[in-house]
Amino acid sequence: MSEPDEPRRAEPPQRARASTRRFLLLLTAIVTGAIVRSAIATRLDDFTIDEPYHITAGVSYIRYDDFRINPEHPPLVKLWVGSALAATGFRLSPLREFRDKPDECTFTQDNVFLRNDADSVQRRSRRAMWALNGLLLVLLALALRRCFGPGVALGTTLVLAIDPTVAAHLPVVMTDLPVALLSATAVVLATRAFRLWKWRDLGWCSAALGLALGTKHSAPVFAIFLGLAGGALTLFAPVAKPQDSRLRRLGKVACVLLGALTILWACYGFRFAESRAAKEVFNRPLAAKIADVNSRGYRFVLTQMAATHSVPRAYIWGFADTVRAGLEGRAFQQLAFGRLYYAKAPWYFFPGVIAAKLPIGISFLAGLGIFLFFGRRFPREWNLPATLLIAAMLLFLFVLSSGATYAGVRHALPAVLFLAIFAGMASHAALAASGNALKVVAGLAFLAAALSALPVMRPWEYYNEIVGGARKAPLYFDDEGIDLTQRSKELTAYYDQAIKPTGEIPYVSYNMFLQERTARGVDWLGRDLPRDEERMKSGMFTGTIMTSARSLTKHLWWDLPAVRAAAPVAQFGNLLVFQGTFDVRGRLARNLYALGIREEYSAEKPDLDAAKRLLKESAEADPSPFSVHLELGNIYLKCASREEALGAYNAALKYAPPDDVIRRAIQEQIRRVTTEPLPQISPLRNPALE
Repeated sequence: MSEPDEPRRAEPPQRARASTRRFLLLLTAIVTGAIVRSAIATRLDDFTIDEPYHITAGVSYIRYDDFRINPEHPPLVKLWVGSALAATGFRLSPLREFRDKPDECTFTQDNVFLRNDADSVQRRSRRAMWALNGLLLVLLALALRRCFGPGVALGTTLVLAIDPTVAAHLPVVMTDLPVALLSATAVVLATRAFRLWKWRDLGWCSAALGLALGTKHSAPVFAIFLGLAGGALTLFAPVAKPQDSRLRRLGKVACVLLGALTILWACYGFRFAESRAAKEVFNRPLAAKIADVNSRGYRFVLTQMAATHSVPRAYIWGFADTVRAGLEGRAFQQLAFGRLYYAKAPWYFFPGVIAAKLPIGISFLAGLGIFLFFGRRFPREWNLPATLLIAAMLLFLFVLSSGATYAGVRHALPAVLFLAIFAGMASHAALAASGNALKVVAGLAFLAAALSALPVMRPWEYYNEIVGGARKAPLYFDDEGIDLTQRSKELTAYYDQAIKPTGEIPYVSYNMFLQERTARGVDWLGRDLPRDEERMKSGMFTGTIMTSARSLTKHLWWDLPAVRAAAPVAQFGNLLVFQGTFDVRGRLARNLYALGIREEYSAEKPDLDAAKRLLKESAEADPSPFSVHLELGNIYLKCASREEALGAYNAALKYAPPDDVIRRAIQEQIRRVTTEPLPQISPLRNPALE
């Protein structure tokens, strides 16, 4: 068979133009259909928990040329959305110094919900993201057409248009789908660039990789992969032309990587410092952020990156955060496959959650494509490109297997993209097959996927039939693939219709922003502490409880067994409403902890006495979370209360999970507080703040 990207017999120009027009029309129809489907299915969704953070950061980047806010993520997506909102109107507070991440989050949420019309901000940001992700879908399809032909390109795009996870991510101001699309595009383009070694192909590959680096800190995995793949193909692939030496090829691989690095620097305005201020202005100093990392190897790399100014300082800060929270694990408890874990689920979590999140028809098509590849049913010229795609996917999954799993499928989206490409290859093979059997099988798989996925409204919550669909998924998972605060508008509507007229103050355990509750006129237990203090001290609550399915799964701490055993009086997907009398000490303890953290890290007026009181009440309501005792120990340390600090740190050690790193850190802190002058001891970093 002829090679798709280097046909042996050129098409007549008129036929080639007609073929290109047909391809572009079909591609436009599929991408437009994907966006329309996404708009319909997600029309009731509220912001995800990360969006106000990204949106405010993006506007601040444009207005102030300052990258201090949200350095956890590179700036490309935020610059895109920030440009759209800055041009159409967004009231932004002046920048200031921040006291750790809680204070910075408060600033960003204040700006979105209290200084602006949040619904208008969401509409405009969603339009910007549909435009960006639609453009990236087109670019991936064009790359696939160039490397594999139009059948694979259109088949892959159709698979992505059907997938509910892609539909859910198309409008949200988050980095997961853009980095997946850009990383997949870079690898696809590399399959051609590292075979033909033409500067145009190498340039496109470098551009896609650079934009991926500017989007999310998972992209360096693909930069490393492309460097290794390019080097291996340089050393082991035959050199057909004398003038195309191995040394020259190595130089071209280096140019791809250097070009990508240049684009990353361009995202930060070619400036090392995050601000034009004379000093660092992050919410936490870079040196402290690097010190939070447990691995000596990672700390060495991060320190050298900062010393050599190899990448912008904000990127290094975010990379340190990614290593600490994304690879080493956050202080989270998680339900995975029906079992409870701390910080990390088993290594097979991401393949498992992909299997539960992808429509079964799409999984079948992807598996069929991989089977046909190993069965040598594809054109011979596809062997090397398909091998590179599988290798890139496996490397990415290997890196994920050692990292935190709290985010669910969204962190695995690049792997979903590679599976979609193999599904596209299977659809191409079916169309090209001489018999009807493969056509029927592929057609039925597409039909099954469409019937399972397309009718779903609220596709973020989609799970396939393997786990019993969205309704039963919370029995097995409680990661962010279940819910990420998108039901907050329905919570408001239910409150306005059923609760507010009665004058009742509900207990809201759903993770709706406090500023959004205020802006939308929702009252809740804990909003007015003098008014609610007595009720919050009680372990029993009588009235209405509004919570999420994630909150009702079994927890290591802050558990709600009494509510979990009850039947809801109303349900909106993964938002549930209960009425009656319940033991809610677990969630009241969580609320008191959150209020204490706000008091402790408030930039305007930190109140350690109020924070200490709230944290003590939280520990009395539910002593099991070690982070509450740890934070109390830090406050006592700041107040120079040695005995009380020792008591709190010992309680933190008592309730700490079986995590050697955390337990050693607490033991060392206890030793220092016992033997050293208190002014010389720094507070112990609370991993729950990451």
